[in-house]
Amino acid sequence: MLDLARDILGSQPILTAFLAIGLGYLVGQISIGGFSLGVGAVLFVGLAIGAFAPKAQITGPIGLTGLIMFLFGILYGRQFFEGMVGVGQKYNLLALIGCIAGLFVALGLGKVFGIKIGHTLGLYAGSMTSTATLQAALDVMNNKDPSIGYSIAYPFGVIGPILCIYFMTRMVQPKFPAKAQRFHMGEISIGSGVSGRKLDELMKDIPSDVQVTMVRTGDRNFVPTSDTVLSAGDAVLIVAEREEAIKEAAARLGKLQPGLLASDRADLDYIRVFVGKATVVGIPLSSLSMPSGFPTHLLHVRRYDADLVPSPDLMLEFGDRVGVLTPPDRKEEIRKFFGDTVKAAAEFSYVSLGVGMVLGVLLGLIPIPVPGVGKVTLGIGGGPLIVALILGKLRRTGPMLWTMPLPANIVLRNFGLAMFLATVGVNAGQPFVRTVAESGFTMLFIGAAVLLTTVFIVLFVGYYLLKIPYDDLVGVASGATGNPAILVYSTKMAPTERPDIGYAMIFPSMTIVKVIAVQIVGLLAASGAG
Repeated sequence: MLDLARDILGSQPILTAFLAIGLGYLVGQISIGGFSLGVGAVLFVGLAIGAFAPKAQITGPIGLTGLIMFLFGILYGRQFFEGMVGVGQKYNLLALIGCIAGLFVALGLGKVFGIKIGHTLGLYAGSMTSTATLQAALDVMNNKDPSIGYSIAYPFGVIGPILCIYFMTRMVQPKFPAKAQRFHMGEISIGSGVSGRKLDELMKDIPSDVQVTMVRTGDRNFVPTSDTVLSAGDAVLIVAEREEAIKEAAARLGKLQPGLLASDRADLDYIRVFVGKATVVGIPLSSLSMPSGFPTHLLHVRRYDADLVPSPDLMLEFGDRVGVLTPPDRKEEIRKFFGDTVKAAAEFSYVSLGVGMVLGVLLGLIPIPVPGVGKVTLGIGGGPLIVALILGKLRRTGPMLWTMPLPANIVLRNFGLAMFLATVGVNAGQPFVRTVAESGFTMLFIGAAVLLTTVFIVLFVGYYLLKIPYDDLVGVASGATGNPAILVYSTKMAPTERPDIGYAMIFPSMTIVKVIAVQIVGLLAASGAG
C-alpha cells in the first residue's frame, strides 16, 4: 500500500502539489500557545511528502507562477513611495542595516561551521521568511541547497520576531491612544452672527477638514453650493474626521442641535450602495462626475471596518459602501452609477493582471552590472514586485484599472504562495532529510543567530537610539523580517494603524535588497570557487 502511494505521488505532480497545500493549511491551523505556522506549514508538509516519495517532483513553471502571483498581489504601492521620503528614509536605513548585518552573520557562521554556501543563503532566506530571496538563491546556486537551509530556518524566522516583540513590549510597556473614529457628523443651527454670509466665506472660518453636506432652510433640505447664503435659524449637516473639528465649527457657526435635518427625507434621502463599477474606482473624488440633472452629495464611505470622510483626494475601491444624499425618486440611478453589487469585491481585470505580470517578468530579466562581481537581475522575485508597487501607486491609467479588490488580492497572494511553497518543499524532501541528519542543529543555530541579529538591531537601535515611536518600530521590524504573521502579532501589541504603514514602507524595499544581496554573494562564491 505504501509503495502504491509513493508511485502515485511520484507520477502525479498536480495531485502532489494540491495534497501538500491541503494538508499544509490543515496543519497550519494548529495553534500552540497562540502560535501557528499558517501557510508556512505547506512547506513542511511538502518536505514530508518529498521524503516519503523520493520520485515526487513538481516540475515546470508551477512554483514560479505561484511566486509571481504572490508578489504581484502586493497592495503597498502608495504607502511604499510615501515612505521613500521623510521619516521613511530613516526607517528603511535602519532595516537595511539590520538585514545586511544578518547576512554577514549568516556568512560568518557558515564559514566557521563549514556550511555550504547554498545552505547558508537558504538559511538567510528562511530566517527572513522571504520566498523571493529563496528563489533568487535557487537561481544563482542552480541546485536545491537553498531550499534545505530555508526550511530549517523558516520556523524560527516566524516565531523568533514574535517572541522578540512580545518581550520588547513587556519591557518598554508602550502606551497608545484609543483608536480614534475617523468619521464624525453634526447638525448645527446657524446663529445670527453669521447670518447673510455665503457658504464659501464661512468655510474659511471653520476647520479645513469640515465638509458642509446639506442645508435646511425653512422646511426644505438641499445640497448647498459655494454661493448658498445662510440665514439665522437655518441648519447645516457637517462631517469631519475629528470630533473637535465638529465642535469648533459649531462654536463659530451657531450651536449643535441634532434632529433638524436627518429626520426629514422628503427632499433628500440617504442611500448606501456598494461600489461595483470599474468606472468609479481609482479616481479621486474631486474628479468623479456624479450623475447630472439632480442634486447629490457623497456623505460617507465605509471601507472594510473603517468609516471615512469623503475627502477630495480619496479614491473609491471595489467593495466600498458609500452613503449618498439624493432625491428619493433618484435612488435607482445612484445604484446604477456605483454598481451596487458586493460581488465586485471578488472580481478584477485579467487584462491588467496579465499585462502587469508580463511587465514584471521582463523587468526581472534586465541584467544589472555590479562592478567586480558580474551581473545580477531582479529576477522573478524582484521584477513583479517593483511593477506591482508602481502600478499600485498609479492605480489607474486611462481606462486600465491596475488595482484589485482586497478579497481577490488575498486569494491571489495566498494561493500563489502556497503553490510556491508546495513546489519547494516536495522537490527538496530527500536532500532535506540527509542534511538535517548531518548538520541540522548547527544550521538551526545559524538561522536563529541571523534572525536575532536583524531583529535586535531594528528594535533596540530604533527604540533607544533613534527614538522611533513604538507602533512604527514594530511595523519596521515586521517589514524587515517579512512574514505577515509577524505583522498581525505586531498590531496586537501596538493596536494602531502605524504597524501596517511601517510594514508597507519596509517590506518591498528589503525584499529587493535581499534578492540582490544573495545573488552577489552567490556570484562571488562561484568566482572564488572557480
